[in-house]
Amino acid sequence: MLGGGGTLGAAWMIGAMTALHEELDFDPRTADLIVGTSAGAILAALLGAGASARDLWRHQQSGEVPDGPLAGRIFDYDNAAGGGVLVRPQPGIGSPKLIARSVRHPRRYPKTVVFSAFLPPGRGSLGDIGRMVEDVIPSGDWSQHPGVRVVAMDYDTGERVVFGEPDAPRTGLADAVMASCSIPSWFAPAVIDGRRYIDGGIFSNSNLDLLAADALPGGVPLDEVYVLAPSAARAYDRPRGALGRLERAYRHTATRQLLLEARQVRQSGSRVVILCPGPDDLAALGVNLMDPARRAEVLATARRTTTEFLDLSRAVA
Repeated sequence: MLGGGGTLGAAWMIGAMTALHEELDFDPRTADLIVGTSAGAILAALLGAGASARDLWRHQQSGEVPDGPLAGRIFDYDNAAGGGVLVRPQPGIGSPKLIARSVRHPRRYPKTVVFSAFLPPGRGSLGDIGRMVEDVIPSGDWSQHPGVRVVAMDYDTGERVVFGEPDAPRTGLADAVMASCSIPSWFAPAVIDGRRYIDGGIFSNSNLDLLAADALPGGVPLDEVYVLAPSAARAYDRPRGALGRLERAYRHTATRQLLLEARQVRQSGSRVVILCPGPDDLAALGVNLMDPARRAEVLATARRTTTEFLDLSRAVA
């Protein structure tokens, strides 16, 4: 399970995933299901295409990968998503239809869903992200890995959509990834078959509840679930600035939701391992998760802190 978190969330997940592979010899490509939301959707697509955690690490570090689907692929990680400065959004309200639905059914939607409906549409483009996926997955095709799933949200109904599921709208993987990454006010909503979609992290930062047994085909629980959640936290620092405190308050909310969803999955019979940032990671991430200037530091810090966390967990066990 790969969560969201923008440019730096992706870097954090790659660092943590590399440590997970090195310390526990777990290769995420072998998972039955690879579920990605927002930045995690990009990684799910690349893992499903056969890129290893080490390939993703090398590609972020130097752009040079000796073999596999990323070999010879050039990608500008710092500017592909438009950089770290928000372009002035379009005028207007993002989803009047969703606002109307939330008024009629006030308890139906998470607060983040309702809030997103009031935000103005973004102007940013995710075309470079889509082309990166199409470099490893032919345009219009889905992943060669049958368990790749990409989570987005229908911007007019507020309903969560899991692309790759049999009952989901049919689309290519690149389009699904761009839909899952469409942060309100930052990027324009993605349009698939006439429907508008935005970042799946608006509905749930991790969408971990999708892996509870009663949500899976046949109701059979997964043996083990690994969760990489860069927008949650396992411990906190104490930032001095108002933006930092606001960002940590959001993390508290995201973490509470993650833990509730984890309990649901555990109660259904699965072992759940959660990896998320600690204080050193939070200092490296800062408050703007789209800021590419911090990418190298986040990548290295996540690999170190996740290694330390896994070592400590084994020692305690």
